[in-house]
Amino acid sequence: MRKFFSDILKNELLSYNVDLATHLNCVFLSPLEFEKSKKLAVDIENVYLDPSLVRKEQARFYIKIFLLGLIELVHGQHPVLQHETDKNLYIRFKKMLNERYKTERTVQYYASKLAITTKKLNNITKKHCDETAINAIHNRILQEIKRLLLFSDLSHKQISLELGFSSPSALNKFVKTKLKETPTELQEELAQIYNR
Repeated sequence: MRKFFSDILKNELLSYNVDLATHLNCVFLSPLEFEKSKKLAVDIENVYLDPSLVRKEQARFYIKIFLLGLIELVHGQHPVLQHETDKNLYIRFKKMLNERYKTERTVQYYASKLAITTKKLNNITKKHCDETAINAIHNRILQEIKRLLLFSDLSHKQISLELGFSSPSALNKFVKTKLKETPTELQEELAQIYNR
């Protein structure tokens, strides 16, 4: 089960996971949050008492829900010590990015909202996730494109509107530039990976 947790954090929740393990001891759960987490833990444990291929997939979703809840608590609630200023700025950047990536796509916008220079924001993102701020923005958009291609019934035109692209061709150009394939090719590739 531990492998499931680390795989999900590494492969599926990477853009949300900002040093989660370091902060888990700082998380304070309200009684309601504790009961929700406890129920999810029991559900996960029950799946492993009688595992099957389908039930293991069910456990992945429970684990993902559990981890997303912890990540939200870590990023939104625990106090960050003064000597962790860069980490605090990075967490604020990622939180803001997750809220505004559909409309705000420039490093300048996020840097100004954080009251720092674009150079400092780039240094912070390189330090914490080994990528530039613009790559972090683009990767967040790509992550949502992949999610919509795989799990929604939206057309490419609808996805382009949903994500603030001016047209389906702008979406196509963005995906082609970043991944060297079209949205249709990406959709087929994702379907093969997840339908094995």
